Order: sequence, then C-alpha cells, then structure tokens
Amino acid sequence: MKKLVLSLSIVALFLGSCSSDNEDISTQPLPTGTISGDITTAKSFPKGNYTIQGTVKVKNGGSLTIEAGSVITATVGDGTPDALLVENGGKLFLNGTAALPIVFTETSKTPGSWGGIIMFGDAPIVGANGVTTATSEDGNNLPYGGTNAAHNGGSLKYVRVEYAGKKLTDNTSEMNGFSFYSVGSGTVLENLVAYKGADDGFEFYGGTVSAKNLISFGNFDDSFDWQDGWRGEANTNWYAYQVGTGNYGMEIEAKAVNNAFGPKVSNITLTRAPGTVTEGGSSANEFDAIQFKKDGNGEYSNVVISGYTTTNATLTATAVRIQDKATNDNQVNGGVEKIGKIKMLNVKINDGTSQYAGVGTTFTVTFPTANFTTSTTATGATLTAGAWAIVDGVSLIK
Repeated sequence: MKKLVLSLSIVALFLGSCSSDNEDISTQPLPTGTISGDITTAKSFPKGNYTIQGTVKVKNGGSLTIEAGSVITATVGDGTPDALLVENGGKLFLNGTAALPIVFTETSKTPGSWGGIIMFGDAPIVGANGVTTATSEDGNNLPYGGTNAAHNGGSLKYVRVEYAGKKLTDNTSEMNGFSFYSVGSGTVLENLVAYKGADDGFEFYGGTVSAKNLISFGNFDDSFDWQDGWRGEANTNWYAYQVGTGNYGMEIEAKAVNNAFGPKVSNITLTRAPGTVTEGGSSANEFDAIQFKKDGNGEYSNVVISGYTTTNATLTATAVRIQDKATNDNQVNGGVEKIGKIKMLNVKINDGTSQYAGVGTTFTVTFPTANFTTSTTATGATLTAGAWAIVDGVSLIK
C-alpha cells in the first residue's frame, strides 16, 4: 500500500509540473524585432510582432518567410519610406491562415503611410509600343519584364496589407497595397486583402500570375488595376468595396497595344457605398464600375455590380465604360477580325445603372450580343469569412 501511495504521489507531482509548464508556455510573449535592410539568404521569422523599417529588399537568391499570425507594423513618422520589396530572383513566403492571417499595418492608421508589398519577376510584358521590358513606377526605378512565364516569386496566402499605397511627389509614380511587376504563374496569390490604401488596392504590371480570393476595401484610387499586357487566366473571387474615396472598381488598359490575348476573371463583386467620391472631387469622371482604355480587354464572368450611380455635370456612371475609340474598335467590335476581345458574361447590374457607354460623340459602343450577357442570378465573389477579412472587429465582406 505504501508503494502504491508513493507511486500515485509521484504521478500527481509529474502531472502538476506539466500543467505548470503549459501555463508558462501559453503566457510567454510573442517574439518582437525589426525587419530591415537587404535580405540575401534565407531568413525566417516565427509568429510575432515586428516593425518594418525602411524599404526591405529580398534580393536575388534571398528568401523571406514570416509565420502565420504575425503582425508587421510600419511607422510613417520614422523618416524612412517603408515597403517590402521582392526583387526578381527573390522569394517571399507569407502563408497565413483564415484564423491566423499575416497582417501588415501602420501605427497612425493613415491611408498612404507606407509602400505595401511590391514583387518583381521576369515574366512577359507588353508595354507601350510593344516593348518587352520597362522601368517600375514605384519610385525604385527597377527593370521588369522577360520571357519566364513560369516565374515563381513565392507564396502569399491570407495576407492583409493596411494603409499602404500612395502617389509619389513626381505625380507619375505610385505605390499600391500590392504591386506585381511581371510576376509569373509559378507564384501563389490567394486570400489577400488590400485595406484603405491611398492608391490602387492591387495592380498588375504585365506578367502571367493569377490571383484567387482578393478583397480590395476602401482604397482611394482603383480597387483593381492592370497594364502592360497582364495575362493571368485563373483568377476568381475578386471583391471590391469602395467607401469614402474611390475611383474605378476595375481599371483595365494595355498601353495602347492590340494584344491577341487578355486576362480572365470569374466571380467578381464590385460595390460602391453611398456617398463615395472620386479622388479628384465632383468634377472627376472616374466613378464607373469598370473602365476599359488603351486597348484593355479580357473575359469577366459572374459579375455583380452595385452602387455605381454617380452623376456629375458631364457623365453618369455606367457598369462598363469604353474610354476611347481605339478600344471600342479593336476590343469591343473586334477590328478587322470582328472578334470582340472584351467579354462580360453573366452580369448582374443593380440600382438602375446602365450596362455600358463610351465617352463623347466620336464613337458608339455596341457589344456583339454574345459578348455582353446579363443575369438576375449572378452571385459574384464567394469568400470564406474569418479573421483574415476582419479589421477592428468589423467584417470586410458586406
């Protein structure tokens, strides 16, 4: 009996010590530190709270991994132009989860306070006059463009970027929430949020990458924007909610090059909240749901458009705006081939907004019947709720 009592006492002591250890582990503070400078080798950060200082550059041959649940904070008042930039040949691994997203934010919560996430690759582009390389417009003046359609810049899943994006002082350069320069199809972009930036939420500068499950919320310029012959074809579930200040839901251009290809995006929701104004004020005309210009094209299906009802002295908002005659001739009517390369399929337009319109009186927009189809049952984007889509206790999915 004495041996049994002694044995039970030892077991109880062991279990008690384990319980105490677990309690200590659960209350340990998360790691903290600063992410700065050039990253030239493989560098990893465990789940923690970090500060980004200056423009962090992941160089060719380097990689940066940050674990799920981490919060990375920029500070507009620290005197440095904070941004996270991945050069061609570098890799970024930000793999959060719906419950434990990786969040990039800024202390003052002021839109335009830092440069967001910028990634470069060497996938194909088609720039102005058909050029295949160009220089970035993010203030870093880096080259982009190449022939590597399968370029792999890493993996971004369940990442939220807050209060980034801004126009630079030269009035031609800009930073966005997410900027993708000639990024290739080997790169994974899934469940990303651009929240209250001072320029575009997401912008693609050429390349072949596709993106799934995107939220662009409260960004000042366009929710989604691209140029330079971006040709991602596996895009789905894009959701834009414009509130306060915002221009187009989607701005689509191709640098005035009549490309034989175009991107494809399925399951799109574009919503403009009442009272939302353009960056340029009441005289600006950038308030349509989707604008095509400079030979922008592509196929867009299962689209829901709501709230685009703005009227000013010169224009009334429309679901699809064809900005210029060349785009109408080449992409809507199909040019010599008569094959229209803009396709709007299964589109639900709410609030009495018209389907499409041009600008001025020099051309009339008329889509081939099969290239613009409407539906009362279109559903738009379908997104999974979770912490990744919640800011300050409020869900971004309306």
